[in-house]
Amino acid sequence: MIVLGLDPSLSCTGWGVIRAEGSRISHIANGQVPTDAKAPMAERLHHLHDAIAAVIATYQPDRVAVEEVFSNKNPQSTLKLAQARGAVLAACGQAGVAVREHAARAVKKAVVGTGGAEKAQVQAMLKILLPGAKVSGADAADALAVAIADAHLKSG
Repeated sequence: MIVLGLDPSLSCTGWGVIRAEGSRISHIANGQVPTDAKAPMAERLHHLHDAIAAVIATYQPDRVAVEEVFSNKNPQSTLKLAQARGAVLAACGQAGVAVREHAARAVKKAVVGTGGAEKAQVQAMLKILLPGAKVSGADAADALAVAIADAHLKSG
């Protein structure tokens, strides 16, 4: 099974593709989709949609895993995150690929063993779980963690 993990963000959306065969996982690809902070919102969302649609077309995932929305202290930040999620989820819907969502704590627990893990701990575990994988940055690492968690938390 090919799983595409997504870490949506308006500034830079991370993506990671893994192959899951039983309890074994292997790295296929990862990357980041930055947007121009000076561009109009509609342009940024269109760019995210098209970039993720291209990733889906290239890697043909069996399903997509996305981290659930969390509320920030700043409502504007939460709104921007929701809009970015909408753009990438629309790309998934357009491609007809199933999407599953996971809480951030569940992702950390599946990858590190504790829901309160720090980003550095998640990235350290990725090096162990996906030896030799060249990770494109923090957002791509988060996306790979979501994909790995999905593979471990599969329930259908």
